[in-house]
Amino acid sequence: MTTTNQKCHRGTILLEDATVVNQQEWPGQQFVLTIKAPRIAARATAGSFIHITCNPMLPMRRPLSIQRADPHTGHIEILYKVVGDGLAALSAAGPGTPLSCLGPIGNGFVADPSRPLTLLIGGGVGMPPMIFLAQWLVRHQSAGFKPLILLGSELPFPFEHQASSIPVSGMPSIATAAMPLLESWGLPSRLASRVGYAGCYVGFVTELANAWLSHLSTPDLSKVEIFACGPTPMLAATATVAQRFGVACQVSLEEYMACAVGGCAGCTVRVMTPTGPAMKRVCVDGPVFDANTVFPAAAE
Repeated sequence: MTTTNQKCHRGTILLEDATVVNQQEWPGQQFVLTIKAPRIAARATAGSFIHITCNPMLPMRRPLSIQRADPHTGHIEILYKVVGDGLAALSAAGPGTPLSCLGPIGNGFVADPSRPLTLLIGGGVGMPPMIFLAQWLVRHQSAGFKPLILLGSELPFPFEHQASSIPVSGMPSIATAAMPLLESWGLPSRLASRVGYAGCYVGFVTELANAWLSHLSTPDLSKVEIFACGPTPMLAATATVAQRFGVACQVSLEEYMACAVGGCAGCTVRVMTPTGPAMKRVCVDGPVFDANTVFPAAAE
């Protein structure tokens, strides 16, 4: 049974020769990269990622979260910040540049229609999976999902934010800025940063989450599920907020990866299971986990 399951899992990851469509640079050495990879785009799910060769001279691939995927055009959009030689090389890739990609990799987010009040929290380069999940929720509006997306960054946001036209109860009055893409989808969003950008809440994005949850009734809280991706301290704080209000929470972890297909076990994290603690691989066992299993202290 184990061998069969492993073969089935391996069959979900594709090796594809992708092509750069375009790149857009944003302040803070942030880049939004669009590539054409039709086979991966057709299979990508919110929370999955690709393992990409940044340059033929650099054999080690880099794991990058998918921000959007369009199975019709075959395009995949990725947001990344330049850290190290690999991503610096990737940032120089122009239209038409070939890139070798493995993907889609990992178990993504699973939204439960019985919890339609979906709270999406993204921090820094953890924002892309939240945008992808928001895109999925829009495509499945018939299930009754009502998303709210909260994004935080200490760098300038990799988009020109605007004043929101969608009211959100429970938000501090200073929090008026939103992501235009989400606004165009009809989804409410709010931004947070300790830097003090215009229209952004001055503080942590988890403080915005706490404010919104605080205004909900007990029956409404039973309909909430939180989805989050970002730095580990942010995820731990998110897990604490979720436990405080007794709501379900899924987190997508960020770890250094070598192979990204479960072979090297270099990205393992300690996770609580029904039989006790165990080491799980973020790449193929995750990257999405139940928050209480990764941050059990929040559940105590």
